[in-house]
Amino acid sequence: MRYNERELLCLARQPAEKAAEILMRVPKKGSVLKKRLVKLVVNFLFYFRTDEAEPIGALLLEHCRITKEEENVFSISFIEEPERKYCFECASEEQCQEWVEALKRASYEFMRRTLIFYRNEIQKMTGKDPLEQFGISEEARFQLGTHKQ
Repeated sequence: MRYNERELLCLARQPAEKAAEILMRVPKKGSVLKKRLVKLVVNFLFYFRTDEAEPIGALLLEHCRITKEEENVFSISFIEEPERKYCFECASEEQCQEWVEALKRASYEFMRRTLIFYRNEIQKMTGKDPLEQFGISEEARFQLGTHKQ
């Protein structure tokens, strides 16, 4: 996926679906847990130093695995780069579970499956494909058997 820095900064300034100050460790050798402001916007997870307005990084939630590690800890790793693993430690078990659920719902794969589900439900109820009016009903990304689920 391609995007430019200005667009990414603009997206980072949008209202967050979820945001909190939590401890985070990046996959760099020797990295330690540091307090970061973490902000979920659409399918990007931005992270900031707690005293700065510009993000220091962003994770695109595509082809990733969100895993509950320990009681208050979850991680994000990428399927094609499993060694690229980001760890997050929350203040409570409840906060950790909320983050895991929010991140899983924000992934492209989840959004795609949800769109296909509702497309099929609307088609059952109305007899019409709701994507047909947009000329995209035959696109592979909107078909069930074309992507791994």
